Amino acid sequence: MSRPFSLATAFDAADHDRVATWVGDFLASRGSDNAVLAAALAQEPHWWAGPVRVPLDDLVPMAGPEEEGILHVEPDDWEHDVGEMEESIEEGWEPPPLIAEHREDGLHLQDGNHRFEALRRAGESHAWVIVWFDDEAARDRWAVAAGGPPARAGRPQSASAPAPAPASSRSTSTSPAGARLASHSS
Repeated sequence: MSRPFSLATAFDAADHDRVATWVGDFLASRGSDNAVLAAALAQEPHWWAGPVRVPLDDLVPMAGPEEEGILHVEPDDWEHDVGEMEESIEEGWEPPPLIAEHREDGLHLQDGNHRFEALRRAGESHAWVIVWFDDEAARDRWAVAAGGPPARAGRPQSASAPAPAPASSRSTSTSPAGARLASHSS
């Protein structure tokens, strides 16, 4: 049985130029519980890349148990959730992609901070990530720097597009930018 929000369904959404829809639906779903971010992303169209494999060291966490963090999570809650995810990863679970915002100073994790920490604790060095950009040129510069081609021309996607079709198969491409650059909706 396919999970509605898995790495496989994220790849399927990318294959059908529906990454923004997948992200919006995922963020608003039970488990992610990030409907505020989904609503914010729906306000303006963005440019998307992913899922792409990104070194964990290239990601900037935005939430955690640290008092000085952007979004403080109670330490007991953090440890419980991260611990369960770490165990699941060690048992073979592949978490949905992390969601990151591209900024000039790096890729800031807007969703998936618990998954990020669980991956790190499980000894992983990379994570699957979907990245959003505020403009096409920034997305294309990032794609070229990551070793992929610039994206085709087109319009950005808004997270308020229709829901994606169910996944039929998972792509095995691990190119850091490759064909996973969304520049328009279908």
